[in-house]
Order: sequence, then C-alpha cells, then structure tokens
Amino acid sequence: SEAKLPRDYPAPGPVNEVIVKTYPTHRLARVTGEVGDNSMFMRLFRHIERNDIAMTAPVEMNWSKEPAPDKAGGAESMAFLYRSTEIGSVGVDEKDNRIVVTDTVEMSVVSIGVRGSYDQKTFMRSLHALEAWLEVHPEWTRSGSPRMLAYNSPFVPWFLKYSEVQIPVSFAGKQKP
Repeated sequence: SEAKLPRDYPAPGPVNEVIVKTYPTHRLARVTGEVGDNSMFMRLFRHIERNDIAMTAPVEMNWSKEPAPDKAGGAESMAFLYRSTEIGSVGVDEKDNRIVVTDTVEMSVVSIGVRGSYDQKTFMRSLHALEAWLEVHPEWTRSGSPRMLAYNSPFVPWFLKYSEVQIPVSFAGKQKP
C-alpha cells in the first residue's frame, strides 16, 4: 500500500482534468541543488529514517519553467512532507545541512493529474496543459514556480505511476471579456 497523505491534505485530483486546489500549511524537509532525483530522494529518505518520521505521499519536486537539460528530470529541489506540523521541528538538519525543514503557508494551485513516469517529458507536457488553461482563465494568475507531486513508491511500474503537476496561483478576480 502507498504512504498516507499529510493531515488535511486534499486528495489527488482526476487524471487529465485541470482543477484548482488549496493546500493547508504543512511541514516538509527539502533538499535543493543536487543533480539527479535519486540522490535527493536518498538524502531525504535517510533524514526521515534517522529522525523516525513516517514516509508520506506525495513527494514534492519543484521545477523551473524550463528545466535545465543538465539536471536529471529537471527538478531543482525535492521535499518529503511530514504527516503534521507537530512532528519534528523546523531548521537545518544537524546531520545533513543540505536538508532544511520548514512549514509552508496555505497555497492555491492549478493542478492536473497525470499517469506515467516522473520525468521531464511528463512534466513539460502537463505544464503546457496548465499554461493553456491559465490563458483562458485570467481570473487566476501565476504566483510561484511549478511543481510535481509524485504519489507512488519506486516499485510501481512507470505506466501506473500517478502524479500531479501544479502551478501556484492567486485569484485575480477578473473574468475574460
């Protein structure tokens, strides 16, 4: 079975349908600036293991608008979410200073559910769909960098993996004329 969601986290959205979702404040451990998703994943896995923190889903990967070709998958950072803000404490991990634990603020996103690999091609295809949606919905404006939420363990076959690609947004309140 897959890992549990953080407390009060919204359920995954439908596949190939763009929706707006709001995420509550939550705690996460993030590693930034490493090349390759696997090294970031293992660094974070060792963090939760040594701190006796249960694995949750999804794993968050932040992306630039145009992922750099020299980064595996294009992810700039990866984060493991804690089950609640009552677990652990914020700050730099004493045993690995590349990991920083922070509490996020509530955030709205435009989101699309996706089946397939957690790779740059899947991310870019989904990002383009979200950008096209934003073009015809001027009541929402981009307010941050895109991200991918990966919900499945490494043991799930690539074609069954589920993720969401998201762009943080804020409500602009104006309708298209």
